[in-house]
Amino acid sequence: MWGLDFSQTNVNWSEVGIATLDTLKMLGASAFFTIILGLALGILLYQTARSSSNGIRAIYAIMSFIVNILRSVPFIILIVVLLPFTKLIVGVSYGVLGTIPPLVIGAAPFFARLVETSLREVDRGVIEAAQSMGASTGQVVWKVLLPEARPGLFAAITITVVTLVSYTAMSGMIGGGGLGDLAIRYGYIRYDAEVMIIAVVVMIILVQILQMAGDRLVRHFTRK
Repeated sequence: MWGLDFSQTNVNWSEVGIATLDTLKMLGASAFFTIILGLALGILLYQTARSSSNGIRAIYAIMSFIVNILRSVPFIILIVVLLPFTKLIVGVSYGVLGTIPPLVIGAAPFFARLVETSLREVDRGVIEAAQSMGASTGQVVWKVLLPEARPGLFAAITITVVTLVSYTAMSGMIGGGGLGDLAIRYGYIRYDAEVMIIAVVVMIILVQILQMAGDRLVRHFTRK
């Protein structure tokens, strides 16, 4: 099926470099917005779930339902569904820029749920101690919850960013650009395994670097 002959390679390294840069652009921008939106949503989920008010708990139920729906839709389908919305927001529905909105919408609910889980693991005694000293809700969140949950939050960020790498690869199916697009064009359309394998290896290296960096941060902030 594929003609493998690495002794006479015709790999266009410039094209590989551009695809790698495009993947990093998509990953950086989508990770930035995913962390901001997902963190805010995760905090809201945590706070509303703990409320004794029926109205606020109803808000939690609605948000939780929406989060679960977005997490359930396969990313490749989500990209297609969001094509009109993406074009409305950024002006294009393809390429690096056109891939960022679906990446954020697909990953933010996933990250929000991880944030909620990390916050729930914070010792209730620490929270109650802060509240007994007159700390406001905002102070409890920023000065108690988030600092105490840092190891879990960094682990959540690592998982989410690694997931985003695979999402960027899937976006290549609809011309999203990056290494995924390169692998599909050469490996699937042209039956050229050399470039496809190189693209896969670069993505594996990227994932390993991200995972090692994330694990190091988790170990650093984990109390011994």
